[in-house]
Amino acid sequence: MDIIKTKIEDLLIIEPKVFGDDRGYFYECYQKERYLEAGIDANFIQDNEAFSTFGVVRGLHYQLGPFSQAKLVRVIKGKVLDVAVDLRKKSATFGQWVSAELSEDNKRQFFVPRGFAHGYSVLSETAIFAYKCDNTYNPDSERGINLNDPKLNIDWGIAKEKQLVSPKDKILPDFDNAEMNFRYGKSD
Repeated sequence: MDIIKTKIEDLLIIEPKVFGDDRGYFYECYQKERYLEAGIDANFIQDNEAFSTFGVVRGLHYQLGPFSQAKLVRVIKGKVLDVAVDLRKKSATFGQWVSAELSEDNKRQFFVPRGFAHGYSVLSETAIFAYKCDNTYNPDSERGINLNDPKLNIDWGIAKEKQLVSPKDKILPDFDNAEMNFRYGKSD
């Protein structure tokens, strides 16, 4: 597998080795030792899967420490634009974001460490999105940031009038008013 570093430290794009022929393909989508060698030491304990249609934008979500979650995300079917925003105070990239196009064709994965808000938009007719988490869901620590906050100015690849956003996500606070308790250099 190849590791692509992004402009934000610890936020990584992973390109697995895919072996294909006229029968189809095979690839190893996770092998703990290889990920440890790449510097990804999250202890994943849960797998999640979501189905969405074109225009759906989910996010920007996170959980406060000590319930924060690192995620390893990928797309099984379709194509999404995956986005992570650095919420680690005192980080040189605090408030900055990175996006990665993940698809059934490129098989890329996106590693989102603890201390980041996460979201994605569906660019294909449908998408099946899968991700590993290193912590379980804790509803009391769930927080979020408005995905169309002008300060962040995220290009979701979908015109705002065509975005399908949940009522819950529409009322999330903007970046400057969001509760966050992450510090650079700490896991929570």
